[in-house]
Amino acid sequence: MPGPSTELVQQLYRTPPDRFVAARDAAVADARRAGDPTTARELARLRRPTVAAWLVNLLAIRRPELVADLVHLADALRAAQRELRGSRLRELSAQRRAVVGALVAEVRKLAAAEPEAPPAGRLPLAEVEATLNAALSDAEVAEQVRAGRLLRSASYAGFGEVPRPQLRLVTGDEEEPEATRPTRRPGVQREGRAAAPDRAGERAAQAERAAQRAARAERARRRRALDREWDRARADQLRAEDELTEATGQERDGVAVLDGIETELAELERRRAVAEQDLSRAKLARRAAERAVTVARRRAGEIEAAVEALAAEEGDADAGGGAAD
Repeated sequence: MPGPSTELVQQLYRTPPDRFVAARDAAVADARRAGDPTTARELARLRRPTVAAWLVNLLAIRRPELVADLVHLADALRAAQRELRGSRLRELSAQRRAVVGALVAEVRKLAAAEPEAPPAGRLPLAEVEATLNAALSDAEVAEQVRAGRLLRSASYAGFGEVPRPQLRLVTGDEEEPEATRPTRRPGVQREGRAAAPDRAGERAAQAERAAQRAARAERARRRRALDREWDRARADQLRAEDELTEATGQERDGVAVLDGIETELAELERRRAVAEQDLSRAKLARRAAERAVTVARRRAGEIEAAVEALAAEEGDADAGGGAAD
């Protein structure tokens, strides 16, 4: 069998997270009753999204044209990064901020139209915004967002694709890849350019960049540690949900077996009552027949005695007539 339909899966992922498991289990039960174990298994594998992921999925399902615009912008950004087009990057970055802001506003509207959505003040819109920004930088996240099957929010701390394109130095009138710029001796000026900055300023800038790199590395290390912990916690959650699904299915099967046995018992009780009634009628009929036999036997005995008496009288009569002759 082909498995669950796209409409059914989208319907589940439109369901608020606190009702997702119940809705999924109901769909699994419906598939089992319909004799479709493949669909039941695939539905049982669906996992509950976080609130932020649900909001992004809601956007993808309700407003797919807006998410398509986001994906197109992501493609344009990656192309500009690969081609090292600084002016185009600046233009797209401004467009990026406008698009993400508009999408977050649309998410707020969609949530307000959902009767069981969290209150506006408790919506994790920062996570939604981080996820949309991650989709603009990561093609895999963009595809998950477009499909409306996101399970958790995403974030992206870097810039550009991974692996990143070659960095370049962008000036106001000209762009030149940093790795291809010619090396210049200290104190030597290029024609038409200002003198090299003083060494103290360069050292301070280098120190600042080193500190920023160290801070980014520390944040990345903490992010990896948190991601590992989250993965372990998520694995435990998924394992527990699978056990719950299995236990729920076993309970449901047990209830069905018990219902069947109780139905059989009720039928047996009904048949027993009918048999008891038939037996009672048969006993009454036997007793009536016994009484009838007794009466008939007595009557037959009486008639037989009368016949014998009559025969005796006839014998006596015949004997007296012979003597007279």
